[in-house]
Amino acid sequence: MTVASMTGFARSDGSTGGLTWHWEIKSVNGRGLDVRLRLPPGFEDLEPKIRELCAGKLTRGSIAGLLNVKREAGVTSIRLNEEVLGQVLDAAERLRARAPGASYSVEGLLQIRGVLDYAETEETDGERQQRNQAILAGFAAALDGVVEMRRQEGARLVGLIRDHVARIVHLVETVEASPLRQPEVIRERLRALVARLTDATPALDPDRLYQEAVLLAAKADIEEEVQRLRAHCEAATELLAAREPVGRRLDFLAQEFNREANTLCSKSTSAEVTRVGLELKSVIDQLREQVQNVE
Repeated sequence: MTVASMTGFARSDGSTGGLTWHWEIKSVNGRGLDVRLRLPPGFEDLEPKIRELCAGKLTRGSIAGLLNVKREAGVTSIRLNEEVLGQVLDAAERLRARAPGASYSVEGLLQIRGVLDYAETEETDGERQQRNQAILAGFAAALDGVVEMRRQEGARLVGLIRDHVARIVHLVETVEASPLRQPEVIRERLRALVARLTDATPALDPDRLYQEAVLLAAKADIEEEVQRLRAHCEAATELLAAREPVGRRLDFLAQEFNREANTLCSKSTSAEVTRVGLELKSVIDQLREQVQNVE
């Protein structure tokens, strides 16, 4: 099994025993597996098996299945109504008694309304079972089509997600390589800050100012966030190579990406790092949008 999307659509058609049927199956995003069916009256007994088929091939997604059924037009059985025929014959005898020359034919009697009953032949249990098996086979074929479409869409999603992860790695490396994060640069910035404060307010203790500045610099250090973002990128790459559904874990990982990017931006003490951090957030939003489609 490979990474799959939750979006798909397929149809199937067939006929059996004077019955034609048409399946339509549509799959969209869903937190779990939600199967909703629209079946004609008399076909409700198909539902448990259909749900079993879906659960065997899908783990997530909202599945809508529609079955249309049409019976062939025409009479399937003719029955002689003995009671109506008896009444017609009694009337004919009475007519013959009143008009001795009157006569009637069998063909004429059969044309009298009600003498013959026209009705569809009722299905036997065997015929119903055969019909259900054929319709279920049609559903299974359409479901295979949905699974294949989801697989193809999943392959496209993997490519997009890999591109986003690669972009995140590049931005993290840009932050790491920023000269503004070098110890000597930070030290000089702190020294200049303390100098400005002591010049403005000579009464301030320079040593205490340095201590406070060092604490602020420690709080503003983004090394931990950078390392977490790198670890998340490695985890995402591993998930994309997994052989089982990973949509939920990718969704959680995307949230963790976003959390680290927010923290990085809030800690940033330079316009350059803030700019990269904002671009990082934009790429992560695009990543989250694609991950929402993964099964």
